[in-house]
Amino acid sequence: MQAMSMTIPVYKQLLTAWCLLSVIIFFLLLKITAPYGRHARKGWGFSINNRLGWFLMEIVSPLSFGCFFMQNSEKSSVNWLFFSLWMAHYFNRSIIYPLRIPDKSKQMPLLISVSAICFNGMNGFLNGYYLGILKPGYENAWMTDVRFVLGILLFVSGFIINFSSDNILIHLRKNSAEGEYKIPEGGFFRWISCPNYLGEIIEWSGWAVATWSLPGFSFALWTAANLFPRAIKHHKWYRLKFNHYPSGRKAIIPGVI
Repeated sequence: MQAMSMTIPVYKQLLTAWCLLSVIIFFLLLKITAPYGRHARKGWGFSINNRLGWFLMEIVSPLSFGCFFMQNSEKSSVNWLFFSLWMAHYFNRSIIYPLRIPDKSKQMPLLISVSAICFNGMNGFLNGYYLGILKPGYENAWMTDVRFVLGILLFVSGFIINFSSDNILIHLRKNSAEGEYKIPEGGFFRWISCPNYLGEIIEWSGWAVATWSLPGFSFALWTAANLFPRAIKHHKWYRLKFNHYPSGRKAIIPGVI
């Protein structure tokens, strides 16, 4: 027990540094567009299959989270619920989503996949360590707390928005000639260019509220730091590519950004 308590200051310092790094990355990504997907371009080194890249960089998170979560065998039912939510999200992201990507020949830079592996591994560690070792015993009464209820509602709502938006994009590419991009329609695409990103931000914001923890907040912060700049770049790309792109559509927040 003493050895475990000695790691807590180091853990907190690492967590604080991780949060600060997300702010730096946010401003960096506003300047530099990560070269994958529609923004893919040469000059970023060796590339791997897009499906394989997605699998490798997403599967790390549930493995890292699960490894540290399982260190302590005594868990409350609330902790196991958090475990289930994490695993459900990443089962979709690491297994289901890569298999649904229409273009099997598409490539992504290995550097992007490795960067995402580090990102997902760290977030999995921070949250798994917290829920498995530092706070393995949320009381059952927490399930009636307004923070838990609101957080779970946000998490589920975000997941639905993310999944349904991905579904629209996947079917749009499947039904287009030679995988050409088209203007997505329906769902939250009526108001914004990247509802899939908005859904994921809402999802992990809900996680932060439901767990009411700094590790949860750090993940929500990193999610926003990664996806807000990406959404802005997507929105600009749509406007440049399509002259008739809906003028009232925003990037990621309806009516705002």
